Amino acid sequence: MGDPKAFLTIHRQEAGYRPIHERITDYGEVEQTLNTRERKLQASRCMDCGVPFCHWSCPLGNKQPEWQDALYKGKWKEAYKILESTCDFPEFTGRICPALCEKSCVLKLSCDEPVAIRENEAAIVEAAFREGYIVPVKPERNGKKVAVIGAGPAGLVVANQLNRKGYHITVFDKAEAPGGLLRYGIPNFKLHKTIVDRRMRLLAEEGIRFEMNTEIDPENLTEISKSFDAICLCTGAETPRDLPVPGRNLKGIHFALDMLAQQNRILDGMTFSKDKQVNAKGKTVLVIGGGDTGSDCIGTSIRQGAKSVTQIEIMPQPPAGHNPATPWPQWPVVLKTTSSHEEGCTRRWSLTTNQFAGKNGKLTGVEVEEVEWLPATGDGRMTMKPTGKKELIEADLVLLAMGFLKPEIPAGYPENIFTAGDLVLGPSLVVKAMAEGRDAAGKIDRYLSSK
Repeated sequence: MGDPKAFLTIHRQEAGYRPIHERITDYGEVEQTLNTRERKLQASRCMDCGVPFCHWSCPLGNKQPEWQDALYKGKWKEAYKILESTCDFPEFTGRICPALCEKSCVLKLSCDEPVAIRENEAAIVEAAFREGYIVPVKPERNGKKVAVIGAGPAGLVVANQLNRKGYHITVFDKAEAPGGLLRYGIPNFKLHKTIVDRRMRLLAEEGIRFEMNTEIDPENLTEISKSFDAICLCTGAETPRDLPVPGRNLKGIHFALDMLAQQNRILDGMTFSKDKQVNAKGKTVLVIGGGDTGSDCIGTSIRQGAKSVTQIEIMPQPPAGHNPATPWPQWPVVLKTTSSHEEGCTRRWSLTTNQFAGKNGKLTGVEVEEVEWLPATGDGRMTMKPTGKKELIEADLVLLAMGFLKPEIPAGYPENIFTAGDLVLGPSLVVKAMAEGRDAAGKIDRYLSSK
């Protein structure tokens, strides 16, 4: 490394977020960036560990020490080349990845100041686009055709990898534009869709064909199989977990993606009738589910003009800072406060939902009950115990953000049909879906090369 002791004198510096009073008035990205000099200093903090746990924890196997060193030395193009060798779309992971790599950084263990890997990654790829390092690749075609069903993170990676190897790629998706979760599940204030569009244009220029507004039945692939040498199913995990308690049919209860996807479409120019809109303006909002999707609902509700926002979670509140149950280099289960939480939200834990209350068919509140979590038994799971302490939380808009169900993959597919992404993993991280895509692309290439 250029400066193996930089971590001793240079502290972690994050770019931070735009001021709250400013960012809640628009859907622009909330995260800021550092200047070039500060970014290179942050890269210098990587101390080239003997065992790079950042690399170990990254689903993509990114070579963080190598590109951090290149960035520190000002070799931006070299840094990008190293980065893209393992990550197809670093402009996405550099914005929305929870940065498993940082949580396993040795500096996270020693001084709780891990290298700013995710922000550095985003800076490298943005410099690559800005400086023209990224240009369309026109590979020599091998004559074989592959269909990718699903234009989400996994499907896009499969398409990109195989296209670069010379296959004719057609991506099918039922939505009106490619991106999947990146386009319709993640708010613009975390990932602006101009970033997604930029990459989609590049993929199209490289020869990938997109067939949108086209739904393919994964249980009936006979017809499409006639036109392709191989098919890869990347249809994701789309069925949200429901809450079938009394009052579920009241007006004002929606799945999280009903709001998030619709808001992204509105920002893209689509219109919806008033009775079809899921809008929090002037409403008392209750978000059920304490994960990232719930956080996205909070930020979106605030921007839509919610009167108030409350988020509840059935699990107990995790400890702040350090959790001895998840020691380094594991992913730490600790209290997470997002930019959306900072914008104004009441957060509560250990609450289960008993029923929805309403009047004249419309939601007015939610009856919740405090629960206790007993220590894990032989099966390794904690046991939930209701306490009898019930209350009614006022709400006229409820957003269900409790995750998604793992899809069932139909049995008996022929050998030329492959699967990847959340269809295989169940609901997971974008970075893991991308890793799945790279793995599936390798399998398809080996299969077709052997024919």
